Amino acid sequence: MEPTINRGLDGIYIDTSQVCHIDGQRGELIYRGYDIRELANKASYEEVAYLLWHDDLPTRTQLETFRQQLRPHFAVPPEILEHFRRCPLATQPMHALRSAVSMLAAYDDNPDEVSLNNVRRIGLKLVAQFPTIAAAFERIRHGLAPVAADPELSIAGNFLYQLTGAKPTPAATRVMDVALVLHAEHGANASTFVARATASTLTDVYSAITAAVGSLKGPLHGGANTEVMKALEAIGSVDKIERYVLDILADPKGRVMGFGHRVYRVLDPRANVLREVAEKLAEESGESKWFEMSLEMERVMDREMEKRGKQVKPNVDFFSASVYRMLGFPADMYTPIFAVARISGWMAHLLEQYADNRLMRPQLVYQGPVGRRFKPIAER
Repeated sequence: MEPTINRGLDGIYIDTSQVCHIDGQRGELIYRGYDIRELANKASYEEVAYLLWHDDLPTRTQLETFRQQLRPHFAVPPEILEHFRRCPLATQPMHALRSAVSMLAAYDDNPDEVSLNNVRRIGLKLVAQFPTIAAAFERIRHGLAPVAADPELSIAGNFLYQLTGAKPTPAATRVMDVALVLHAEHGANASTFVARATASTLTDVYSAITAAVGSLKGPLHGGANTEVMKALEAIGSVDKIERYVLDILADPKGRVMGFGHRVYRVLDPRANVLREVAEKLAEESGESKWFEMSLEMERVMDREMEKRGKQVKPNVDFFSASVYRMLGFPADMYTPIFAVARISGWMAHLLEQYADNRLMRPQLVYQGPVGRRFKPIAER
């Protein structure tokens, strides 16, 4: 009997999980029973991180304890900042983040133990340190000194503060919170699968997360919103959107970045929340160009897909591009922001993996040559 090949692991279930549920047909994303739209509108990122790790939202006391546990870990080893200073100017932020995560293991007194208590301890460090690492590299590569975290600020607030050196407004902090909540978790996506597969060897947390960061970097995963912003910058104005979309769709292999999703067959629920956030930001900031361009691209795509009898809707990357630009982030920082959010989801999955581990060992169907005979080198 011929083996069934599911390229890209389509339709393959690798395990059970209590962390996240996605219904691509109905456009639903659920974190441990809570709808993402409700969490994005009402919860802080710290509340969601706690939820992902502990199975339910925290009480006021539990949330304050969780925040107190995070605060001592905002600072990163000075050797990592010195490494950033020695990096070539052309180093991309995701390369810097991936290297920093790997380096963190060297400055941890107990990096290799995979007991759940130790995994949670490392998780607290990484959730606190990812924003510091991303912000510090961004400042250092522009000749600016890193900004120490303010222990009184939230993860979202600190991230903005450490990037700009100025205390963020409550409105900006809330927008950042929403973005982090929306990107915190998304089932067995590529980077989460890579993290779990790596952890299944019972290697350390830092190795698993380093692998996840490398996977997230790809333009078909976390790098997609960077590609959206690059496209908007290249297009330049609303009146050029239609020509751009039509030219791409004329190519059978053409793809408009930010549209379509491997799982969702209707509108990505996260995209709808970010559209609302982007609209408010455009109104408040007066910088509506990128949002207006995004709306026009969505309009043209809807029209063209309807002609073709298809449903190809915006995904979370599409509107996050204009949101991050209006917050002042350069395009190559978009994927590190994704990582700052997703570290809590990765850690939730590592807790599940280490708690009931089985080594992942898929197989390949061999289709190469057979029966070859070795020839001495003089006869080849």
